[in-house]
Amino acid sequence: MSTLSDQQLDFFETFGFLKFPGLLQDSIGLIIEEFEAVFKHLNESGPLDEGLRTRMIAPFIDQRVRLSALLEEPQIQPILTSLLGEDYNYMGSDGNYYTGNTPWHPDGSSNDYRHIKIAFYLDTLGAANGALRVIPGSHLHQGPFAQKLLGRIQQSAELWGMNGDALPSVSLDVVPGDILVFDHNLFHSSWGGSQSRRMFTINACQRYQENDIHKFRDYLVLHHSYQNASEQYYGPNMLKTADSQRKKHLEQVLANVDVLTV
Repeated sequence: MSTLSDQQLDFFETFGFLKFPGLLQDSIGLIIEEFEAVFKHLNESGPLDEGLRTRMIAPFIDQRVRLSALLEEPQIQPILTSLLGEDYNYMGSDGNYYTGNTPWHPDGSSNDYRHIKIAFYLDTLGAANGALRVIPGSHLHQGPFAQKLLGRIQQSAELWGMNGDALPSVSLDVVPGDILVFDHNLFHSSWGGSQSRRMFTINACQRYQENDIHKFRDYLVLHHSYQNASEQYYGPNMLKTADSQRKKHLEQVLANVDVLTV
């Protein structure tokens, strides 16, 4: 895949998400090994099969050379450049062991620049055991539909007599090797999830214009605690293995990361 098709681009712009079945099927075994190695190395809480709570590491792919190289993966790079441009910003990543439900929410509310999440699921999931559910078209957050959702979706039981898992939506069932991509503005959730569901993400956005750098700096501050970047925004392996092409996707963050220490 060298680029997304016009049909894929139009679908994403209309509905806010894309699914790529089996995109990384050939390398998923190695990816799972690398995922487990990050959690083992950083010794995050107790045994990984306890399922007592959701555990998250951020930045995540930055911890391993092989995972950092996903930015250049021939199957992944065209998704990033087609949706965000050749000069996109890599905004970080997170790795998770999920437990329980995730209520309906969007990850952002940006209208000026597109922000996306690429989600890598490492277990077989369906609607009944934690697959991602999305409300198509809800990424158009300034429209009346998304605005109504934003103010009312957390009161679905009171307003509509329906729990969150019963709301009209699409379940994006996955098997290891499938890739999901969605706009940060898209309303999404997960229900009925089993313990210790494994997934990690890559977050990226369009490069901000110079006259909007103040917006970019505000965004960095807003997501600072989530990214857990007290001294370095990016992890050491992401930086030390960066060639000139990758550096292009890191430079806008690095040029403005001083805002996090003000």
